[in-house]
Amino acid sequence: MAHPSLAQAQAISPTTTGVMVILTVKSGIMREQVTTLMPDEIRQTVRLYLNGKIREWYSRGDGRGAIFLLDTRDVAEAHAIMEDLPLARQHLIDHEYIAVGPLLPLRLLMANP
Repeated sequence: MAHPSLAQAQAISPTTTGVMVILTVKSGIMREQVTTLMPDEIRQTVRLYLNGKIREWYSRGDGRGAIFLLDTRDVAEAHAIMEDLPLARQHLIDHEYIAVGPLLPLRLLMANP
């Protein structure tokens, strides 16, 4: 039987404070197809950053895309933002969306003994 504070912490639904988006260039896409659209992709991405939609952004270590941490409250909003970018409109990249938030086990530390 679970400890009452553990059961209470598990019953709390996670709070989404952002959405991580992993962008991967689709297999079979030529580098030239991507680089042709990059000036527009970069301009629109910078606008999203300046408007507070992108909190953090990184290049993937394998060179196959990027990782964005969006300041959105759900995956649907993140999806709408990302699908409006040039590489997505041309179907050159895949997206993986992961809602993120505070680490749930930390609530156990805050529970009354």
